[in-house]
Amino acid sequence: MSVYELTSQLPEISIVRDRSRAMAVLDAIMSPDWESRYYSFDSQWSPTEEMASMRDGCGNDYAILFSRAGAYARGFDHESPMSPYRVTPPVPWPGLFDGVPEVFLHHLSEPAFREQDGTPRATVCFWREQTDSEWRTGTSEALPAGVEDGDSAEWLFDVLLDGRPEAYQQFAQEYYEVPVDIGAIRYVYALQRLTQSVVSALNPDVDLAHLAADLTKMGYPTAGSETGHRTT
Repeated sequence: MSVYELTSQLPEISIVRDRSRAMAVLDAIMSPDWESRYYSFDSQWSPTEEMASMRDGCGNDYAILFSRAGAYARGFDHESPMSPYRVTPPVPWPGLFDGVPEVFLHHLSEPAFREQDGTPRATVCFWREQTDSEWRTGTSEALPAGVEDGDSAEWLFDVLLDGRPEAYQQFAQEYYEVPVDIGAIRYVYALQRLTQSVVSALNPDVDLAHLAADLTKMGYPTAGSETGHRTT
């Protein structure tokens, strides 16, 4: 799947954000240790932005920034032939950032998305302004004949793109190597307020009270709160 196919299948911004938040909450329950989590969500990334992120521990990651302007996403597959490290000195793939709207240009220089030498960590880039009717991407130069990208755009965002609780269940059972209750996953995907019984169904070793700081940071609804949709 190319980035163009990926963006043609992604739903609207609010759905992408809700899925991202749910996946991060589920990972917080499955892995109390933040360093071991695959998916994260920070509703306090900046005063005006929320960030959904993925990191697989093998050098691959993505980040999606949500703001009043819309959403900007970048992903990095370290084995992709579109890696900036395919050449020396490293440079982004031709056309990768072409057309990024002015309102998102500051993300291109964000230190969190660059290596220490300043090289952008990106092999995939796409965005959607609030006024857009679809996700957009740059006019990346085609790969040379006979070179394949390994479907990096697809596998980086596969669980998010699929959108079904069953997709997260399959991922979690493979990643955490334990059975994962599908009913509890569906409950979280619906962004319902957590209860201890739901948490225990996912991970009997986790206490709901210990998740309070994580849930606040993610903007997930808790007792006496509203769902965290600050940016639109």
